[in-house]
Amino acid sequence: MQHYYTTLFEYISRMIALPEADQQSIRKSFHPVWVPKDTVIEKAGEVPGYHNFIVSGFMRNFHWDADGNEITTDLNDSPRFFTSYFHFMNRTVSEENLHCVTDCELLRISRDDVDVTAARSFTQKDYTIRILQEHLQKDKDRINDMANLTAEARYAKFVKANPNVIRHVPLKYIASYLGITQRHLSRLRNDGSTDTSTPK
Repeated sequence: MQHYYTTLFEYISRMIALPEADQQSIRKSFHPVWVPKDTVIEKAGEVPGYHNFIVSGFMRNFHWDADGNEITTDLNDSPRFFTSYFHFMNRTVSEENLHCVTDCELLRISRDDVDVTAARSFTQKDYTIRILQEHLQKDKDRINDMANLTAEARYAKFVKANPNVIRHVPLKYIASYLGITQRHLSRLRNDGSTDTSTPK
C-alpha cells in the first residue's frame, strides 16, 4: 500500500512542501481502498461520507436530469481529489453520484477525521485551499467552454488536455460531459485525425 501514500505525497508536493509530521498524519487518517469497476461509491440523496484521493483509475461525477438522463459533470485524470466537496464539507445531502468507471485505488478520509487532522496539521489548510481553487477553476472553464465553444472545439480541447481519459473512459460518459450526443461525438472522432481508442 506504500504507493498509495507516495502518490498522494507527490501530488501535494507540487503545491506545497509536506513536512514529515503531516505525512504521518495523512497515513493515519487516509485509508487505502480498492474499488471494482462500475461501482458508485457515493450515491445521490445521501450526505457524502468521504473525501477521496484517486491513486489510480478513472471516476466521474453525475446526476440525473428531469428526464432521467445521466449528466456527467466531472471526469478525472488521476491522481487527484474527487468528491462532492461542498456537500462533504457542509454535511448536506448531495444529488451527485461518484462512479468508479474503472477499477480504482483510493485513499479516503472521513469528514470527522478532516476536522481532527486540521487541528494538528501544518499544511492541510493551505493545500486544501489550493485544491479547491483548482477545482473551482476547472468548473469555471467548463462552463465557459459550454457557453462559447462549438462541440468540435470542446472535443478538441478535451482530447488535448485529457488523453488518458479519452483512452479509458467509455464514449457515452465523455459525450455527456461535453454536452453532446454520443452519435455526434462518434462523428467527431471519425472525422478527426486523433487516434483516441476510446472504449465504447
